[in-house]
Amino acid sequence: QVQLVESGGGLVQAGGSLRLSCADSGRTFSSYAMGWFRQAPGKEREFVAAIIWNGVSTNYADSVKGRFTISRNNAKNTVYLQMNSLKPEDTAVYYCAARERGLATGPGEYDYWGQGTQVTVSS
Repeated sequence: QVQLVESGGGLVQAGGSLRLSCADSGRTFSSYAMGWFRQAPGKEREFVAAIIWNGVSTNYADSVKGRFTISRNNAKNTVYLQMNSLKPEDTAVYYCAARERGLATGPGEYDYWGQGTQVTVSS
């Protein structure tokens, strides 16, 4: 079974950086595509970034291109989201998710979810 646990969230000033981590206890982590999503109060959950099973292909939301980087270390069963040049608009609960097939951007296309970690960016 897949169990995802996020960490690394916190409070940061605008322009600062954070790195989120998502650890997976599943036995077949290396076969999953992984994604990051975020949800702010009163808003729908939105796609942030995704990475294919071998890390070769990635996809980013336009709002984070050039600022965020998704990566993975299959030996550690972990996916990361490096967030630079943070803006107040990035404030949200960030979730990692896994799916058994290729890249996808819709929340409904992912099979497993972590509990979320809060990211707050102050101005």
